[in-house]
Amino acid sequence: MYAVIETGGKQYQVNVGDILFIEKLDAEADANVTFDKVIAVGKDDGLAVGAPYVDGASVAAKVIKNGKSKKVTVFTYKPKKGEKRKMGHRQPYTQVKIEAINA
Repeated sequence: MYAVIETGGKQYQVNVGDILFIEKLDAEADANVTFDKVIAVGKDDGLAVGAPYVDGASVAAKVIKNGKSKKVTVFTYKPKKGEKRKMGHRQPYTQVKIEAINA
């Protein structure tokens, strides 16, 4: 059984036991979170697709940790003007483990 969930403006296909890096959630480590925006649920007898979400479906997960990804260097410049700027960015994330798919 698998599910397609939406969180942080992105969609993820998840199975029980998967570990995901998603956009940062407002939850501490070892907290339980529930994703209610389930777009589709795939079972042995077929696929249940919502319009836009499947009624009564949810995905339970446990937060493993919060952190920041590796630094990305952003360099902007304007040619022939002597204008340049170097910046770095570290995107925050939340690592979760999928524990149950309730359909």
